[in-house]
Amino acid sequence: MYAQNALLISPAVIARLRHERGPRWQELVEHVITLPQDHPESLALGLTLIQINGCLNCETDSYRAMRGCTACGKQMLRRFKGSDEQLLERYQLALDEVRMYLEAHPARPAVREKAPARAA
Repeated sequence: MYAQNALLISPAVIARLRHERGPRWQELVEHVITLPQDHPESLALGLTLIQINGCLNCETDSYRAMRGCTACGKQMLRRFKGSDEQLLERYQLALDEVRMYLEAHPARPAVREKAPARAA
């Protein structure tokens, strides 16, 4: 009954949105989908789409969610009133935001290299 939905915009959804705007948008999407999911540029493109579309307010039982993230993303890109340049400017702002966040919150190792010694 429900379409495939993600908590956040996934790389698979982003790839399906490549032909929804002009050549510069297509170039950006084609570049970003070759990057790892945790790359700042990949995160920034997802953030851009989330911000424009209001994905954080999407409820799993809403009409938008039932249609699925791809259909919703396509509709959002078609309805976006700005030019492709304005869309890319929003992406650049999101990239700056991601980079500032990553600088302020350096990555911590997920696993310790050596377990702490146990007291005997």
